[in-house]
Amino acid sequence: MIRVRAANAHIKRTIRPTYAWTQATPKSVFLDPAWDRSVKIYPGMALVRTLGEQVSLIGGTSQVPYGLAADYVGGDDFDPLLDVGLNATAVWVLGSDAEFEILAPAFDDTLTWTDPGNGTELLIHAQTTGANRGKLVPAGTANASTAPVARLVKVNSASKITIGGLR
Repeated sequence: MIRVRAANAHIKRTIRPTYAWTQATPKSVFLDPAWDRSVKIYPGMALVRTLGEQVSLIGGTSQVPYGLAADYVGGDDFDPLLDVGLNATAVWVLGSDAEFEILAPAFDDTLTWTDPGNGTELLIHAQTTGANRGKLVPAGTANASTAPVARLVKVNSASKITIGGLR
């Protein structure tokens, strides 16, 4: 459940677990205090582990993604971490059979997403620079992480994809 102020009642989470009860783990972590909130984080964007139990938005092509953000950090002008004064958050770590629906803007919906319905596997990476930093992108996208985040299961619509854990 998302608790929002009345002015933000329209907000819906941009990550939706479909197969996660035993297939994915929501880990309790802390947003790295060094994070300057220069890019808004939406649930479903790629995070990296920095030090101890701290995470930050991915920011380098050689960084290995730790998991997917579970909370908003400024996205849709909603930042529950600031509202409560704690950096406590969560990150979804996907198992090989986990599946999640991801809504834009947690993935780059301006790129071409090809549904892998022919039995091929399309790996998903994370953008590491600029305003799209942390957003999920198809393999081969410029400035994307070298390590994949997940695999594309299907393209539901122009603003929603389904991803799965790496095999």
